Amino acid sequence: MSDSIWRSLKQQIRRVEKIRLFLDYDGTLADFAPAPDIILPDPALISLLSRLVETEKYLTAVISGRSLLHLRELLPMKGLLLAGTYGLEMQFPDGSLVTALDYGQVRPLMEKLLPKWQALLDGQVGFFLEDKGWSLAMHARFAAIEDARRVLDSARGEIDQLSAGEGFAVEHRARFLEITPVEANKRRSVETILSRYTPAKALPIYMGDDLNDEEAFDAILTAGGVCLRVGKEPVPTRAQHRLSGPREVRQLLNKLAGSD
Repeated sequence: MSDSIWRSLKQQIRRVEKIRLFLDYDGTLADFAPAPDIILPDPALISLLSRLVETEKYLTAVISGRSLLHLRELLPMKGLLLAGTYGLEMQFPDGSLVTALDYGQVRPLMEKLLPKWQALLDGQVGFFLEDKGWSLAMHARFAAIEDARRVLDSARGEIDQLSAGEGFAVEHRARFLEITPVEANKRRSVETILSRYTPAKALPIYMGDDLNDEEAFDAILTAGGVCLRVGKEPVPTRAQHRLSGPREVRQLLNKLAGSD
C-alpha cells in the first residue's frame, strides 16, 4: 500500500470524530471463493474487524452482493452493520433487522424463473446457479466463453419472457447474470445508511472492487467522503485512491484500527 494513501487518510480522519466505514466483502476484504456457496470464515479478518468495532471512532458496515445469511456466517460477530443483497436486507449492530421491501413481493418471480434457469444448466460445465432468496444469479466464471455467452443470453431471454417489470433490475456481464429488485442497489443503500444511521458530520470511507461499488462511490463523493477502488486492473474509477487487493485493504484497516 502506498504511503501517500495512508498519509492522506490519516490527515482526514484526524479532523473528524466519526468515520462511517463501508467495506465490500468478496474481492475487497477477502479473495473470491471458488464458488459463491462456499463459506469460509477467516479468523484473522474477524479479529481485524472486531478491533475496528471496538474503536469508538469507527462505524463499520459490510455491504455485499452476498445474502445476509452468508454474511452472518462469514462474520459471526457483534457490532457490525451487515448489508446483504446489495443492502436490500440489513442487520444492525444491535441485532435488529430491516428490509427494503416485503419478501412476498419478490419471491414469486424468483420461483418462476428458478426451474427455467436450472433447465438451461442441465449438462453444462463451469456454471453455478445462486439462489439468494431475494435474487437469482448465474455465474459462468469457469465456463468456456462461448458457452457462457450462449447460456447467459438464453437465461436473459427467460427473464424477458416473464415480463418482470420495473420493480426488478438485471445485471448482465460476460460471465455473470443476476436479477434483483431495484431496491437491491449499493448506492441507494449507502444513501440510506448515511441519511438515517450515521452522524451528520461523520466522514464516509468506502472500499470496493466492482461496478456495483462504483455506483456507491457516487453517494460517498456527494457526501464529501473518500473512495478506494480495489483491484490490480487499471479500470476507470471515480475513487480517489487504489488498492491492489484484499491484502492491501487489510493493511490499511490495521492502520486505521491502530490510528489515534
